[in-house]
This record gives sequence, structure tokens and C-alpha cells, in this order.
Amino acid sequence: MIIGNGILANAVRPYDREDVLYFASGVSNSLETDHAQFERELSLLQSTINDYPEKKLIYFSTCSIYDPTKAESPYVAHKLNAEKMIMEQCRNFIIFRIGNAVGHGGNPNTLINFLKNSILSEKQITIHSHARRILIGTDDIALFAERHLEDFSNEIINLTYPHQYSLSDILSQLEIHLGKKAVYENVNEGSNYNIEFNPLTESFFAGISSEEYLNKLFKAYL
Repeated sequence: MIIGNGILANAVRPYDREDVLYFASGVSNSLETDHAQFERELSLLQSTINDYPEKKLIYFSTCSIYDPTKAESPYVAHKLNAEKMIMEQCRNFIIFRIGNAVGHGGNPNTLINFLKNSILSEKQITIHSHARRILIGTDDIALFAERHLEDFSNEIINLTYPHQYSLSDILSQLEIHLGKKAVYENVNEGSNYNIEFNPLTESFFAGISSEEYLNKLFKAYL
């Protein structure tokens, strides 16, 4: 069973099964500040937990929880509240904390969509030279979740390609893919953060370099 109709819901649709509930609905914009949007997702999550207690719940949270620059953001606080609700009330669940998801379409405010649209519209953007970002394709999220449904129970799993990309590296590959130069300025700001990965996550991405993975994402989704 799948709750939602966005890029994550569409990605897991080929793996839909009766005994598993993929909760892929709610706030997708990490810059959201409207608490009504957060309350709407929590209300839906609560009713879902109540209505389907026998199903294994798969919830998609965010690795931004580890980012010290986003510790006070409403979005991160909301995701932590959702995780707490699940851990306290669900008998069987997996919470996947994912990196910046890259897929077909989706919210224009996601990292890759924002950068792509800025390049195409020749909009000048500001790049924090010390910032690092983690990425994962939506198809990889879905495949990993389906492949390891039985390997995890009542756990939080960090799920992203295990490499932190600089924004300049992401931009340069986007420029090549789109055939157009970005208009941007660098500022001496930004940070990165450490993330621990389950061995199954690391083995899932074994054999593909960080550059190859970035090219794979852009060829598949942009």
C-alpha cells in the first residue's frame, strides 16, 4: 500500500505489496515554514498508523537532521516529530533518512531542480564554497527499500550515496549535461557533516565512483 503521489510514491509503486505501507506523502520542501502543512502530514501519519497497525510502515525522513546549520529549521523539527510518533506507536517500521532525492519532476525547490532551473533561466545564484550535499536517485531509494525490507525492523537507516559533493562539482556536471553555463558567485561559507552508514547501504552502492553516480543521476532524471 502506498500513501502519496509524488516522486517517492511513484518510485516505490512497482514494489507495492499488501503487507507493507509506504508513507510517501507530506511536506517535501525543506524550506517550508507553514506549520499547517506539517500538521496536515502528522495528522495523516497518525490516522495511517491507527488504520493499518498490522502493516510494516516505511517512512522517508531526511539526513538534514545531521546538518548543524539546519538544526533549528521547522522542517527538521517536523521530521523528528514524525519519527518520534512512529517509534512510539508502530509495532513494525523502517525509517529511511534519505539525502537530497533526485527524480523525475517533483518540487522545484529541491536542490537539483533549483540548480537546473537557475541555469536554464540564467538566474544568478550564490554558492557556499564549503558546503557539501548528499544525493540519491529515487529509483535507488525504492530498490534499496524493497530489497532490504526483511533486513530491518524498528530501525532508522541512513540512505544516500555515501559521498558528499561540493556544490561546484554538482554545478559543473549540470553545466555539461544541460550544455549551458551557470551564473553564480562563490562565498566563503558552508559546512558538511558526518553520516554513518549501514554496511548494506555501502554495499548497495559499491563499484560506482562519485563522478559516475552523479552522471548516472543526471542522465536518468534530467
